[in-house]
Amino acid sequence: MVLAERMLEMVRSVPAGRVVSYGDIAAAAGSPSARLAGTVLSALADDSVPWHRVVKADGRFAAHLADTQTALLRAEGVWVEDGRVVPLTRFRHRFDG
Repeated sequence: MVLAERMLEMVRSVPAGRVVSYGDIAAAAGSPSARLAGTVLSALADDSVPWHRVVKADGRFAAHLADTQTALLRAEGVWVEDGRVVPLTRFRHRFDG
């Protein structure tokens, strides 16, 4: 499986009501590059991957996605305030292994 596919599988495994960072995705997929995880997600052509569950390391959202991401995460019960997940530790998903 290529790295991009592994990253997408990692995102698909994040349960509703939980979030991960781009760095979490990269590390779980075996890449040192959080930026690559963002690039892979930005290239998605559909909503088959729950992209909205991926946030920046500090829990913030990309500005151009903030409104949609806020609505989707709140619908899953995630607390969002001022464009970030709060507290991140409560909602952060940890990959096993």
